[in-house]
Amino acid sequence: MTVSCTPTPSLFRRMACWMYEGLLMFGVVFLAGYLFGTLSQTKNALDNRHALQTFVFVVVGIYFVWFWAKGQTLAMKTWNIRMVDVNGAPITQQRALLRYLLSWLWFLPPLLVSWLLGLPARESAVLAVGWVAIWAILANFHPTRQFWHDAWAGTRLVTWVPPARAKRGT
Repeated sequence: MTVSCTPTPSLFRRMACWMYEGLLMFGVVFLAGYLFGTLSQTKNALDNRHALQTFVFVVVGIYFVWFWAKGQTLAMKTWNIRMVDVNGAPITQQRALLRYLLSWLWFLPPLLVSWLLGLPARESAVLAVGWVAIWAILANFHPTRQFWHDAWAGTRLVTWVPPARAKRGT
């Protein structure tokens, strides 16, 4: 199945979808943290911190790779956005995994700078918000207005409205 080449969703729609995805991820991360804490018998939040971070990274990766390979996450369905490759075909799980790893460019640079400079939480948050804004604006400089991690992963976001269902009994 190939998706017809439709325009790239506006930056507003992509960022609104991104924010909604973050809201949904709160639940996924909460459940993953609860499961990890229960299975590992962790009594203090700082115990097993790195193992918990690794577990959450893997769980979030599984979530995104699974849904992107199917075409859409719940947030993408809400905003009529679909993930396809550069030819308009569904993406493979390998390409979805590559996109997941590259999508960490939204967060890793400010986290790395904050860690290297030993910045307090407030300054780190300002740096992270500033970087996210810059990364989103940089999409306007791509020829098809795609996010750069999409271009590097060979994926693109397209506007996609599901076809109307056929009426029953006709």
